[in-house]
Amino acid sequence: MLWFVGTGINGYRGLSLVALDVLKKCEVVYVERFTSALSDSDLQGLNSILGKQVTPVQRGLVEDGREILEAAKTKEIALVTYGDPLIATTHTELRSRAARNSTKTAVLHAASGVASIMGETGLHAYKFGRMVTMMSEPQSAISVYNTIFENLLAGSHTLILTEYSHAESKEPLFLDPASVFRMLLDAERDQKHQIFSDNTFAVVATRLGLSDQMISSGRVGSLAKIDFGAGPHSVIVTGSLHFTEAEALAALTENIDEPADNSHSVKRISVQMVERYAPKAKQAVQQMRDIVRQNADSKGMFEVLDNAEYYIADSERFLRQARFELAVLSIGYAEGLVDALRFQKGINPWETRG
Repeated sequence: MLWFVGTGINGYRGLSLVALDVLKKCEVVYVERFTSALSDSDLQGLNSILGKQVTPVQRGLVEDGREILEAAKTKEIALVTYGDPLIATTHTELRSRAARNSTKTAVLHAASGVASIMGETGLHAYKFGRMVTMMSEPQSAISVYNTIFENLLAGSHTLILTEYSHAESKEPLFLDPASVFRMLLDAERDQKHQIFSDNTFAVVATRLGLSDQMISSGRVGSLAKIDFGAGPHSVIVTGSLHFTEAEALAALTENIDEPADNSHSVKRISVQMVERYAPKAKQAVQQMRDIVRQNADSKGMFEVLDNAEYYIADSERFLRQARFELAVLSIGYAEGLVDALRFQKGINPWETRG
């Protein structure tokens, strides 16, 4: 039998009475320490309240799973986790493997850190988009940045969980909010979607559930100056804000700057493309007309330019109708016609335009 037991967000003291009864009966109690923080004092508290030694384990043993699954075939085994045990995909995968091996499993749910962060900030849970984790590797920032972009297009909030690791021989590593902000600002300089800056409004939740928890909100430039201390940390980039959410952020968090909607000026890449290229295409067509009028061999060229203008108009109309792919295709067709004349007649309006 394999039990998945969550402590909730308050350490071992958050264990339910049912969970304590189960853990006391289990022959082996594993405590994973890679999805989030269970401190040494929590482990000591567990040992004391259970009257036996628990076994702390890192990611490798749980992901491999063979030791746990083999023991669970004949013994009562428990895997204790921070928060709710099935938030982490690693635990769900282990449970699925146990089921495929005909090993019985059971889950004792507890308060999830994810849901708790949403509730404590006063933001509406149904307005959160895809959740993402920021790791310390630079390439992680691009994935997080793109997730924020997609969520903001829908007006949704983005919850960013931050990297946590705890090797047996080292102090726990928590990726701090300032590093998250710095990496996202670097991603903005590369991607240029204009979604993240020092003026972006964000929320930082630190050590949620502990006696010294902090929940602060404000602009990135303000939050980056704060020393949030030991983790774990989570960051929320807000989307559109209902007035009750704005009021809650001002009342329930350590609010530095007035809550702001980060989504109002965010534009799809296709919209950015059409808005950028349509004026240039119009100018190129007009300049081509001016050149063609001075060319004796201009038969049929004005018809081609007329069609280019029709495509530009179609592109702008498709954009207003939110038919974004057609808008991009149409502007591409317009530029294609201009380039066809350019190559056929040796005339280049793109070079002479302002």
